Amino acid sequence: MTQRLKYISIAVLICVSTAEAQQYKYPFQNPNLPIEARVNNILSLMTIEEKIAALSTDPSVPRLGIVGSSHIEGLHGVALGGPGGWGGRGLQPLPTTQFPQSVGLGETWDPELIRQAAAVEAYEARYTFNTDTQTFTNWRGEKHRRVGIVVRAPNADLARDPRWGRSEESYGEDPFLTGTMAAAFARGLQGDNPKYWMAASLMKHFLANSNENGRDGSSSDFDDRLLREYYSVPFRMGVIQGGSRAYMASYNAWNGIPMTVNPILKDITMREWGLDGIICTDAGALTNTVTKHKYFSDINLASAGAIHAGINQFLDRYHDGVKSALDGKMINLAEIDDNLRGVYRVMIRLGLLDPPEMVPFNKIKGDKPVWDNPEHKALARRVTRESIVLLKNENRTLPLDKSKLKRVAVIGPYADIVALDWYSGTPGYAVSALEGIKNKVGNGVQVDFAHDNIDDAAVKIARDADQAIVVVGNHPTCNAGWAKCPLPSDGKEAIDRQSITLEQEELVKQVYAVNPHTVVVLIASFPFSIQWTQDHIPAILHMAHNSQEEGNALADALFGDYNPGGRLVTTWPASLEQLPPMMDYNIRDGRTYMYFKGKPLYPFGYGLSYTTFEYSNLRSSAGQVAANGEVTVSFDLRNAGSRSGDEVVQMYVSHVDSKVARAQEELKGFQRVSLQPQKRTTVKFTLKAADLAYWNSDKAAWDVESDQVEIRIGSSSADIKLKTSLKVNSLGE
Repeated sequence: MTQRLKYISIAVLICVSTAEAQQYKYPFQNPNLPIEARVNNILSLMTIEEKIAALSTDPSVPRLGIVGSSHIEGLHGVALGGPGGWGGRGLQPLPTTQFPQSVGLGETWDPELIRQAAAVEAYEARYTFNTDTQTFTNWRGEKHRRVGIVVRAPNADLARDPRWGRSEESYGEDPFLTGTMAAAFARGLQGDNPKYWMAASLMKHFLANSNENGRDGSSSDFDDRLLREYYSVPFRMGVIQGGSRAYMASYNAWNGIPMTVNPILKDITMREWGLDGIICTDAGALTNTVTKHKYFSDINLASAGAIHAGINQFLDRYHDGVKSALDGKMINLAEIDDNLRGVYRVMIRLGLLDPPEMVPFNKIKGDKPVWDNPEHKALARRVTRESIVLLKNENRTLPLDKSKLKRVAVIGPYADIVALDWYSGTPGYAVSALEGIKNKVGNGVQVDFAHDNIDDAAVKIARDADQAIVVVGNHPTCNAGWAKCPLPSDGKEAIDRQSITLEQEELVKQVYAVNPHTVVVLIASFPFSIQWTQDHIPAILHMAHNSQEEGNALADALFGDYNPGGRLVTTWPASLEQLPPMMDYNIRDGRTYMYFKGKPLYPFGYGLSYTTFEYSNLRSSAGQVAANGEVTVSFDLRNAGSRSGDEVVQMYVSHVDSKVARAQEELKGFQRVSLQPQKRTTVKFTLKAADLAYWNSDKAAWDVESDQVEIRIGSSSADIKLKTSLKVNSLGE
């Protein structure tokens, strides 16, 4: 290029940039500017009071025309209604598609399916955001839109103890499984558009938040290795693999330091993982650092501590504390600016500061209700089907043959309802177990129903029936007020379970006593110790609550239109005596399948099928691997039965020659594989040496040591079909 042409090109660019800039009142409105330049401009224009106000969950700046998004709940569907009254109590709920509880999503062991469910949720969040204009008044007296596209999901906490009242919100007890599912859900919410997110994924609750009783001031105590190798893993995967750029800090402390002000918020999630978006408190958590944890003497010091830690959104009465901390020079305006950068990065990625016509998701509208979508309904049914776990099937009791039935007794307190949990939305419709069974068998089969054994109604209809189906479990909100659960085996947010004994097992016994043709359906948020039922009832199915397609999916499984393939995501103890004390967060003392002592009722990864699968020909691409290398592990899987079905193949590793204490075994890979009868396929896993590393606390770094590792392939953590060995060489060998 000649010098003259070069000057002409520069002049043209300057003219274009100047003309482009003149289209916008402020530079931050220009979508072609880099994100950081836009954020810098926003902060330069905001007043101190506007910046403090933007530290709420609504970062709107009306004076500048900035309309931000507040948060909504969405663990398994957009929640703008439901038992929690999300989106403002007293307002008409907005019906949305409802999937099974998170534990049910986890029990699919199908990350791609979960990504699709999250994508539906994101679509519906955008739909409501684009079409609903209702507002509510929050506890500070401020008016806010009830809709939003910053979604508080997924929950990346680990369900280390079955007594935890919120374990229904977790994908399970294993960090790799939970992290894989959390990353998939985050990807689904945010979508694959190269410029914009459909919704923002705000994960909950960082970290080690798995006790409800005393949670406002409790401390979860464990060492650096468990921090890195267990409790933080799903969050790390959600950020790095899932692309989430937001999370909520938990109520509890870690080793005495409340998470609301814990240095690891910045030191690990931001500096190591690259999180550059929203870090918010839980509701009231800032105040708790003073009143419950007693970590600070007053709210001003607490507010300064939260700002220092990286908090940029408060779900609390924070304004006066932050203002006083600023006036008292405990914090400075530059720190507030640094924190607010993350909030506006998220708003820009959501397209909220760009011309509406540039954001493709602004076109998501319509006259038809969002939930009334055949594709969304079909996906809800598919997800619910895949979540069903077959716990027992003696003598091929299931599937039932409706052509051989004239009278069916459906019994139990959860047979005629779809029980919604605290974080549920309001479904546009919901099909109960009773309704699903009636639809399946048709008018040619009489279906009788009894709620329980009051006046012996259940016993009477069971005695007269060809088949009894008993539907038992827990109520996800305990059917009671806040922090109240009449039954000791029930739990929810703010209250842990006191028992894992199923009170309704007595009903199961009474029905079975008069009709040996009894099947039990356990619709439950948690593990239950159902030893008697396991010993006596010929067939047991388990599923989670909350799906609008609960009854249809259950009937599909009961009558053979679908072959269950779900797997448990937690260890189900035979009794509480097998568990350490609730507040013992050192899982090495006997928690999870990795360290469990004794024989559980059902192991992690467990689930049966109506067909059988054969494993064979295990091989590895190499017999040894360098610290920076990887191997491919392959084997053949065959459906040896007469029905099509899904097998969840699981790869575990066990360290043979490690110089440090290791788990009994650890999940490092899984796939849900569908096979037609007598068909065979080759399953492949990639195993990286880095996945075998441990956290070396002395070095404060990951360490791949020289080791002998046993690779185990099986259908559960306790049912290993194939084994092989792998030598690991550390760097320098």
